[in-house]
Order: sequence, then C-alpha cells, then structure tokens
Amino acid sequence: MSQPIPTVYLVDDEDVLRDALAWLLRSRRLLSEGYASAEAFEAMLEQRSLHGTYLPRDPCCLLLDVRMPGMSGLALFDRLIERGLIEVMPVIFLTGHADVPTAVAAVKRGAFDFVEKPFSDNALVDRVEQALARSAEVLARCQVAQAVQRKLGELTERERDVMRLVIEGRPNKLIADDLDISVRTVEVHRARVFEKMDVKSAVELANLLRGAGLADR
Repeated sequence: MSQPIPTVYLVDDEDVLRDALAWLLRSRRLLSEGYASAEAFEAMLEQRSLHGTYLPRDPCCLLLDVRMPGMSGLALFDRLIERGLIEVMPVIFLTGHADVPTAVAAVKRGAFDFVEKPFSDNALVDRVEQALARSAEVLARCQVAQAVQRKLGELTERERDVMRLVIEGRPNKLIADDLDISVRTVEVHRARVFEKMDVKSAVELANLLRGAGLADR
C-alpha cells in the first residue's frame, strides 16, 4: 500500500506570500499547492470532486487568507462547512487584520487555528503538522466507517432486524418471539451477520458499529 502524501493548500492573493509559504513548507518536507483566490480553490475542489461525501485519499489542510478580492476566506470557510470538509481538511486562517471577535468566531465554528501576520515560521509549520495529523485521524475514522457501511450493505433486511436485537442483548428465544420466526432461523441469521460483519461476538459487533459511529444502525 502506498504511503499517504499530506498536502497543504495555500489560498492567498499575495503571490509573494504563497511562494514564501511553499518554500517554508518544502524546508519541512511538506507538499503544497497554491491558489490565488477562493474561487480558484473551489474550482479545484469541483474538478477533483472534493465535495459532498467525497473523502480525499490523503491528509490535507488549508492555510487560508481572511481578506481577498472576490470571495473572502471567511466565505470560503462557510462553504467548506456546508460541504462537511473542515473536519478532514482543517483550516488555519492567516490574516494581517486579525481582531479578537473574528478569531473567536472562526475557531468556535471549527477553524483549526487563526494566525496573525507576521508569524513565526516554526510555530506556523508546527500548527500545520498538527492540522495534518488531525486530518489523518479523521480520514482514518471515515475510512473505517465506510468499510463498516459496506459490510452493513451486504446484510438482508431480516439480518439487520436480528442484528439490532442481538446488539440489544436479547437472547435467541426472545428475538424469535419478537420477529415471529423460529429459534433455529434466528441462529442462522445471527451466524450470517457475524460472518458478514467479520466479528465473533455481539460485544465485538457492538464495538465495531460504535467505533464507526453507526451504533444505532
């Protein structure tokens, strides 16, 4: 399996700053892509389908200027929230016009950090690496959830009924009564659920669903 390639997206209308950031990131062996506007970055997302339920393959984060001609960084941030991307793509705002209310509001709404220009190079790259680590964690959880979803998709409707009652801790006899089927049929469905979900016990099954954030399925 290929190693993940973390990417830092740079969205800032200042060419000089983008070039300086790209050089700084290269000095720490980090790959970056620069965009001169929020619109250009959105066009890249559309082209690569980085929206909706799509998950990027590798960890990533975004260094985003607050004030830019056209769409502002804050407006782009709102659109990323709507698309559900800021968890897997943490956003670090960059601004030369920082004010406390704007910083507090952005962080409360999910921004990873808010850095005022001029900034300490080492401190900024440290935060970028922490953001990439967060992205990797979220991406791994999403990929586990997707794998569990695929397994759930292989269950029949009756197997899902049995699975739900098994997770509730009900014995086969009560499950049979609830579903108006024989105990033997319950045993067969239970075995098939365990096989398809690749677990050996009801506890393991419950933990698998809970770990994937699907405990209520």
